[in-house]
Amino acid sequence: MFRRIDDKVFASPQIAIEDIAEARRLGVGMVINNRPEGESDDQVPGSEIEAAARAAGMDYVAIPVTHSGFSQTQLDAMRAALDRAGDAPVLAYCRSGTRSTLLWALAEAKAGRNPAVISAAAAQAGYDVSPIRALLESLSAGAA
Repeated sequence: MFRRIDDKVFASPQIAIEDIAEARRLGVGMVINNRPEGESDDQVPGSEIEAAARAAGMDYVAIPVTHSGFSQTQLDAMRAALDRAGDAPVLAYCRSGTRSTLLWALAEAKAGRNPAVISAAAAQAGYDVSPIRALLESLSAGAA
């Protein structure tokens, strides 16, 4: 269920409480919820995921992303969360994993990571970042 994007980040569709144990087994130190509350009737509330993550010794951050796109605030929050996680792997989730992957890609580009490397990492995990490729290029160039 968890798709490894790189050495530090997993992306996933909506997780359940029981998935927290698997995340812990993989060494995940932080869970990032990119799903807005109430997006669908069948999603597990973020507060329940947060409680389970914290009970398992993991940090938890909510950075909800709607289908209307990404804001600078969300990008900055994702970058800060990734930085705060240190060396511990991170599990980011949303409905399908796509918004989490796109937000990760934007945060990585803002930190100066090569867009081709970002795209390849996302693709090997089954995610397509081509819709935001121009923005990745712009963010990466601005970081230099």
